[in-house]
This record gives sequence, structure tokens and C-alpha cells, in this order.
Amino acid sequence: MRHISTLIIGAGQAGLAMSHCLAERSEPHVVLERGEIGNSWAQERWDNLTMQSPNWQSRLPGYGYTGPDPDGYMTMPEVVAYLKSYAAQSAAPVEAGVTVTSVTREDGHFVVATDKGVWHATNVVIATGACNRPAIPAFANEVPGEITQVSPLSYRNPSELPAGGVLVVGASATGVQLAAEIRASGRPVTLATGNHIRMPRHYLGHDITWLMEQSGLFSSTLDDIDDVTRARSLPSLQLIGDRSRRFLDLNVLQGMGVEVVGRLVGCHAGTFQFSGALANAAALSDLKMNRALSVVDAWAQQSGLTFAEAPRRFAPTSVPETPRLTLPLAGGEISTIVWASGFQPDMLWLHLPHFDEKGRLQHRGGIVAPGLYVLGLPFLRTRKSTFLGGVGADARVLAQHISETRGRMAA
Repeated sequence: MRHISTLIIGAGQAGLAMSHCLAERSEPHVVLERGEIGNSWAQERWDNLTMQSPNWQSRLPGYGYTGPDPDGYMTMPEVVAYLKSYAAQSAAPVEAGVTVTSVTREDGHFVVATDKGVWHATNVVIATGACNRPAIPAFANEVPGEITQVSPLSYRNPSELPAGGVLVVGASATGVQLAAEIRASGRPVTLATGNHIRMPRHYLGHDITWLMEQSGLFSSTLDDIDDVTRARSLPSLQLIGDRSRRFLDLNVLQGMGVEVVGRLVGCHAGTFQFSGALANAAALSDLKMNRALSVVDAWAQQSGLTFAEAPRRFAPTSVPETPRLTLPLAGGEISTIVWASGFQPDMLWLHLPHFDEKGRLQHRGGIVAPGLYVLGLPFLRTRKSTFLGGVGADARVLAQHISETRGRMAA
């Protein structure tokens, strides 16, 4: 059995940022990682995925992007290399290839069991991320066995899919990117569209993420939000990391030949059923986009800066007058389903009573309970908490809390 003051679980951007911030305070700690550094980026992302935020925004505590293409978007191998370089510069005490199997509490400390032995820790920081398990509905079990089902964690590229039509379920950032990529390979694609947030890649002559950062949209805190639970469950923006300033929305996808239908709501007698509220979902998405652009416009007017482009509004999302409401699965029209319907954290090994009735870890700004912390979840403390450039601020706050409460943790 080994003893340590603070044990960090996960060596992605959140875990490494936490390690750096604890090291700045001379707080003893170890980082446990089930695979390699940046394992999720290396093993659970598709081949052509790029970061949604530009390279200049890739900022971690004490470290930033210094390459030749600040306005580009890192590929997944580049993200992994970036994280490994950060770990090396920080001299992060990472123990790779160690899988945590359970975390319990005993006599005022945490007992962390792994496949390489047991640890006792005063503090535990969960930094395993928010995208460990695909959120797939239970009725997926009713899909005929001859139809291939994949999630974004197992999908790599269109060439690995069988011939035939593809149903992509979910129209947030992941769903629209995969729908476009698979359609470009020549396969018929249907996109089941629920809640989503349309957003231009560039606006006023700048990357939208720069504008959202400068205008304060990314800096909204828990105190600024009326419904924190809702804010944490919002879909990701429909953005793709693309230097061509590509606007990837439902209009573009339909122009590529993608059929757009409503949210997938169930399966009955071998037939998928879609919501009839597609037009409402599209209109709400347009409304959210325009509200965000209004905030940006107001900031731009007050900033005194000169912009290369004038404020504008985009054509409304166009949807079919009568989108289909059903899809028989036995007809051969669909050979593959891609479940881009969201993700969930994987904390089944956390055997502590800190989950709500829906299985969500309860916390306040990353503080779960005395000595127990979480980092890297959506809207942990601000709207940018899950971004590579936003997790560092959260890590600094939690590191300060660990330092200030050392030796005073309640049993």
C-alpha cells in the first residue's frame, strides 16, 4: 500500500493542469493514467477530428502553443504530442498504465484500488473527463443485429463502415462533423436532429472563439447562470476546426445531400420514430445563435476596435416541410447507425454517495466533498471549463483549496 497527499486520476489536459498547479504550491501528488498521457485523444477519437478551438487558444498553466500555425487547429496526434510535451516540461509525476478500479473512503482518507496496487490519499482529484461513455438510448438494443452500431469513441473513418446508408443520431459538433465526413465518402446519410446550437466559424473577420472570449461569453460563471444543470447539459456548438472558415450547419449539410429529420424518440416494431418538432428545434438554434451574436456585436461596438467585416445575420435554418417521422430498420435503407447522441463521464469505480438521482456527480465548482474534487466537466466553474484554454483557471482554484485545507479535512 502506498500513501500520497493528493492523487489525480487521469493524465489528460485536466489532470496535467492540476498537477502543474499543485507543483507550483509544492503539494505532493501523483497522477494515475489508465493508458498513455492524453489517452482519450490518442485512442478514442476519429482519424480526421481537429480541435474546435484555434491553436493560440491552447493554453495550460505555464504552457502555451508556440508552433508556426497559431490560427490553425490541432489534429489528434498533435494534441497528444502537445500534452506529452506539457507533461515533460512540468515534470508531472505520471504513472501510466494504471487502471483505477474503485475509490472508497475509510477513517478520514481515500482508498484507491488499482490493477497495480492500493493507494491511500488525503485528497482525490477526478480528472477523467466528460466523454468516457457514449450516451446511447436503451432502445438501441432493439436494432436488428445486421445493422452496425458505432459511437464516436469507436468510429475511425468512413472506410471502416459497411456499404449502405448511415443514420447519424445527434446534431451537435460531433454529429454534424461525422455526417459531413460520411456523406463526403459517397454514402447516403440521414441526420436525426435534436437540440443543437448553430454558430459561424468566423464572424466580424475573427474566429468565433476569439470573439466569445473577448466579449465575455466564455467567462460566464456559476453566479451568472439561473439554471446550472441546464447549462451543463447544453450541446456543443456546431463548429469544425477548419481554416477554410467553413460554416457547418444544417443548411450546409442539406446542400451536401444529407437528409435532416427530427430527434430520434424511440423504436417500435422495428421502426425508428422521429419527433415532428424539427422546425422548432431549428428555430430555437437560430435564436440562440443570434442572441450570442448580439452580445458579440454589443461588445464590438463598445471596444473601439476596427473590424474587417460588419455585423450580420445569417439566413434561417431551412428544414423540409414534411420531414419523415419513421424509418423501418429492416428495409435495407440503413446499414449503420452512428450514435453521436452525447457522452457521459465514467465514474462507476467511485463508490461514494455523491451522485444525484440521474447518476450525475454532485459538486460545487469542482468541490465534491472534503478532499474530493472533480475537474474537466462542462461548466465546472465557467463556460470554458472543458476547453483546453479554460481548464487551467479551474485547476488553480482547486489547487488553492487543497493547499489551504491541508490537514483540516473533515472526517
